[in-house]
Amino acid sequence: MNEFLENVKKNIHLRTAHSELVGFWTVEFGGRMNKVFHVWKYDNFAHRTEVQKALAKDKEWQEQFLIPNLALIDKQESEITYLVPWCKLEKPPKEGVYELATFQMKPGGPALWGDPFKRAVHTHVNQGYTKLVGVFHAEYGILNRVHVLWWNESADSRAAGRHQSHEDPRVVAAVRESVNFLGSQQNMLLIPMSFSPLK
Repeated sequence: MNEFLENVKKNIHLRTAHSELVGFWTVEFGGRMNKVFHVWKYDNFAHRTEVQKALAKDKEWQEQFLIPNLALIDKQESEITYLVPWCKLEKPPKEGVYELATFQMKPGGPALWGDPFKRAVHTHVNQGYTKLVGVFHAEYGILNRVHVLWWNESADSRAAGRHQSHEDPRVVAAVRESVNFLGSQQNMLLIPMSFSPLK
């Protein structure tokens, strides 16, 4: 893992020369050990295809970044997601920790569960219990999956805000409505790498 991260840190510029890196984190809690999570931005599917073609021709990227890292990767997953219409990507005010909450919603899509889910997210934000970075809905991968990326100053401040929110009747009511459409949930604590745009 350390070897992988050192190589990525040293050569990430070879990858970001082709498209925008939103964030790059290691998983601290809540997921598989020795795991990284990263988000890349594309204008559309054609843009992503152009980037992949350019990378296939980039010998420096292949020799210094891709090939050395392939031997160190045990498993890799990829999803295509988009920011939901009622959310824009927000940059936190300073460095901190991130929480990725992944919700597996019931079949039916946002037409079924979108409004209750939005209310549950906004209730947490409006009461100041945490800061919202972005809400992403899966287009390719497991459908009806929503990722909510939160920011907190520390793991302890996150825990304090979570405990307070559980005693807030406004949050409880909003979550109680949204949970009717929830299948499962997983939360991961993410630590940003030094080269991550989102810190």
